[in-house]
Amino acid sequence: MDKYTQHCTLKEISFWDTFFVIDKNGKKKPSIRFYRWVSIIGFHLLFILSYRMDIQILEGTLSGSRLFGFHLIDPFVSLQVFLAYHHIPINLIIGTVTISVFYLFFGGRAYCSWVCPYGLVSEIGEKINRTLITKKIIKERKFDHRVKYLFWILFVTLTFTSSYLVFESMNIVGILSRALIYGWSAALSFVVVVFLVEVFYSQRAWCRYVCPVGVTYGALGWVSMEKIEWNDSCDHCGVCSTVCLVPHVLEITKKNAEVEGKSHVFIQSGDCTLCGRCVEVCHHDSLNFKNKLGKIV
Repeated sequence: MDKYTQHCTLKEISFWDTFFVIDKNGKKKPSIRFYRWVSIIGFHLLFILSYRMDIQILEGTLSGSRLFGFHLIDPFVSLQVFLAYHHIPINLIIGTVTISVFYLFFGGRAYCSWVCPYGLVSEIGEKINRTLITKKIIKERKFDHRVKYLFWILFVTLTFTSSYLVFESMNIVGILSRALIYGWSAALSFVVVVFLVEVFYSQRAWCRYVCPVGVTYGALGWVSMEKIEWNDSCDHCGVCSTVCLVPHVLEITKKNAEVEGKSHVFIQSGDCTLCGRCVEVCHHDSLNFKNKLGKIV
């Protein structure tokens, strides 16, 4: 993929071309997507090896795990436990604080792009969906991204009123993570159903409109140190928005964005997953990763 000579949209670039990019010097190198996939696959290989070979590096699943003995707990799982049972075991508190501090420094919803295994599956479905739309086999369907907050409230309410971890019974991230580590189960059929909905009905629907895990990490993203930074070399071509999972976070790149007098602006929205797709398609290099911690120290 050469963003300096191509308009790198989902429609115009092949899926596999996105794993390598051409830099300004004409050299080919692995893309951010390549490293994201390595990260996700690497995490799950550690889970699998720790379980199968008892090497005890990363044990458990994404819902709850131990890294070299240190607890790591999904914050939404801890919230569900508290709402269902009205208390939280100390190991959940420790694990939640640990993982929350990490994502406060390194990106909030970056979990969705750099850790979540369904992200890989959903990216494949996204490309198939775009191909079907281009061939006019299906229509493109988008919804208000704020509907995810309604789902978050729904799952929280159901957990509180039923004293049962309702979402965990249908959490496709947990289902897929457990299947990869412990083996196949019938619950994978629900993952297939969601995937087919995303292919034939609405692109990346689970991540965009349903998943409360992403919403919870998004809350950390608002105050996270790691951000995407925009600079005024932007020519407002809009290609970044066409590849973004959550394009509303890039409203600042529009011509009429309220950035007058500012040469650099951070993308503040907690919805940003720091996937880096906008960075890799910007032919003016107007978008880049920036950690605000550097300005503090």
